[in-house]
Amino acid sequence: MKIHDWATGPYPARVRIAIAEKNLRPRVTFVSVNLRKGEHKKPEFLAKNYSGTLPVLELEDGTFIGECTAITEYLDALDGAPVLTGRTPREKGVIHMMNKRAELELLDAISVYFHHATPGLGPEVEIYQNAEWGLRQRDKAVRGMHYFDGILKQQPFVAGEAFSMADIAVIGGLIFADLLKLPVPAECEALRAWYARMQERPSVKNRVTMSEPAADASA
Repeated sequence: MKIHDWATGPYPARVRIAIAEKNLRPRVTFVSVNLRKGEHKKPEFLAKNYSGTLPVLELEDGTFIGECTAITEYLDALDGAPVLTGRTPREKGVIHMMNKRAELELLDAISVYFHHATPGLGPEVEIYQNAEWGLRQRDKAVRGMHYFDGILKQQPFVAGEAFSMADIAVIGGLIFADLLKLPVPAECEALRAWYARMQERPSVKNRVTMSEPAADASA
């Protein structure tokens, strides 16, 4: 399998963490797509992913799968023992609900803030910007932080008692927030403590460097 991504990107982080959690690193080759140069918006890449977003999973038969949730679902099903997307119907339902909330209330809101109310990826990529909308989404993301803080006051992980795809989505959001120096409010003690624990997981700690051996091998 090939993963087309950008090593430090918050969305690619979600799939990289899933790959590590599933011990699938030996089966994956990483292909770097330069976000700063807008390579993800070029015709060559759009032929792989209509949305022009990263990451993208390329299978041996030439199939391309975009969207982090879809890629994680595929990876989770490979060994027949899902651990990130749930085992039972209840687990699957709750995990998918919380994963979607993590996207809507945190990760995607921060992305809009980045692309509209900051320089983003630069003028060659950011063709249209609406700063007011971006700032509104920044505020939405902060409200989302308070929401997940409330959840994590009640349980150890975002969707319950076990680490899941939903945790990975929140981690991706907080990685993005870190990149933009958008702090988690001090009063969100449960979220801050949870994130500190998550940063100690090898899958999170090594997400950026995990592609380096593959790069060296192909040099």
